[in-house]
Amino acid sequence: MSPPRLLVLGLAATLAACAPAAQTIESAATAPTPATEAVESVQPFVIAANPLAAKAGMDVLERGGSAADAALAVQTMLSLVEPQSSGVGGGAFLNYYDAETGKITIYDGRETAPAQASRTMFLDNAGQPLDFRAAVTSGRATGVPGAMAALAMLHEEHGALPWDGLFAAAIKTAEDGFTISPRLGRFLQIPFPQLSQPDAAEYFGRPDGTLKQAGDLLKNPDYAEFLRRLSATGIDALLKGSTAAKIVEKTRAAPLGGTMAMTDLANYRPVKREPVCGPWQVYRVCAPPPPSSGAAMIELLSLLDRTDIAERSPDDPQAWYLFAEASRLAYADRDAYFGDGDFVDVPVAGLLDPAYLDARAALIGAKAAEAVEAGTPAGAKVAMIDMTREPAGTSHFIVRDRQGNVLSITTTVESIFGSGRMVDGFFLNNQLTDFSFNPLQPNGDAAPNAVAPGKRPRSSMVPLILLDADGEFAGAIGSAGGNSIPAYVGKTLVAAVYWGMPMQDALAQPNLIARGNRIGAETELFDPAIVAGLAERGIVLVPGQGEDSGVHGVLIRKGKIDGGYDPRREGVVLIGR
Repeated sequence: MSPPRLLVLGLAATLAACAPAAQTIESAATAPTPATEAVESVQPFVIAANPLAAKAGMDVLERGGSAADAALAVQTMLSLVEPQSSGVGGGAFLNYYDAETGKITIYDGRETAPAQASRTMFLDNAGQPLDFRAAVTSGRATGVPGAMAALAMLHEEHGALPWDGLFAAAIKTAEDGFTISPRLGRFLQIPFPQLSQPDAAEYFGRPDGTLKQAGDLLKNPDYAEFLRRLSATGIDALLKGSTAAKIVEKTRAAPLGGTMAMTDLANYRPVKREPVCGPWQVYRVCAPPPPSSGAAMIELLSLLDRTDIAERSPDDPQAWYLFAEASRLAYADRDAYFGDGDFVDVPVAGLLDPAYLDARAALIGAKAAEAVEAGTPAGAKVAMIDMTREPAGTSHFIVRDRQGNVLSITTTVESIFGSGRMVDGFFLNNQLTDFSFNPLQPNGDAAPNAVAPGKRPRSSMVPLILLDADGEFAGAIGSAGGNSIPAYVGKTLVAAVYWGMPMQDALAQPNLIARGNRIGAETELFDPAIVAGLAERGIVLVPGQGEDSGVHGVLIRKGKIDGGYDPRREGVVLIGR
């Protein structure tokens, strides 16, 4: 087979993905817009946030591997080279399209609270919410990791190559070392509380006491050894035995030790779920159900379909105004009702009912609403006041194999570098801080996203798969970015579908996150005329804080692959022959 094409990364980064570790990976922010690639049969592709991870996945596909096989290679490499975003110590939502049956299945690998978790675990002795910076680095923050268990389930059902042959690239890179990329290097220079933790400080430390920088070589022999055991013994290497014991010890350690036990890890099971799907333009959009925000994502698209945004352009302030107001409505519903659907009733059907959507869309007036409140869809109880904080982090990647099977996966350790605590060369997640710290509403009612044993926290992750009218694969998209994820994905789909932009150009459009009364945006990327036009309509943009999106998307347009990576990160699109 011919080697895969690297379509959308700058030359320096292309060389770095294949070169010895001393080669620096350059930023992809100025990479050229790619040409689309004709589909002669079914071409495999990988879109990921780091060239080394994408190449590891493509190498598996070129050996005859399936999308499930390649995903394991991608994830284990991301855990090494992009540890600030995702890893084997975190969780994920997998959206899988089976080309033979046309069926979409959700593999829920979201972390769970330990069996001994209490609903007041994020309150101090006075009954007040813990300081957030202290909570995210605590042992209480870590949920039972589920990403690798979900990928193991996917591999068991859809793998083509043996499990023990899928980790060689990550093992070698961990042993030989890799060059710290500009993005990882930039995060190492920011005073995140996680970097002050002993594990992180030791891992990234230099002999002079400073932290490593972009261009430095980083080795991780502990991770290489863990991957060897994972390769030999399967998922039990993570959820049982010595690694599980270390996770328990690390999470129970002060300050603010947690309650995780060996049984929590051994008993973890990913959950197979039916997707939430809805019509949008010429597509059927499918997303994970709660605790994911997939239904809110479909609500946003459905609200936009009830406006004339498709008849406008990115140069029209009214287009961005419509996007902002529709976003505010969808976020208000998401914030009020969403939690783990196995524990609380989330009115998904009511939110997506056409009559309800008509009524919500009718609220978009000539000027921005002073306040946007949740609606009352069928099946809803009293709307809640959201008290959840979701820091940015996370990664998204997409894989298609030669059989046409596709995986769209959003994966995370929660905030940057997870909790800052490490085990066997990987970071532990701080996912339980995605729960509401206060378990009660001001009126005394239970919060839908309160902590409970075995419960999965609410997530903004929305890995999507799009089908055409015949039920064939038509596209996939998802993003990193905490509670900004639906806005990032929504903006990209607006530009790519409504406005007909090539995917790479759509991804480069400015981000605008309208949630409540704060409208965060990449103000420096918007034309001043757009900013002024929005202000006239009551939408005042403020510079975004942490609006660092990580969208990866692909559409099949007239038989051609139109894929792109977010220019704000170091992504790459690889297409095989």
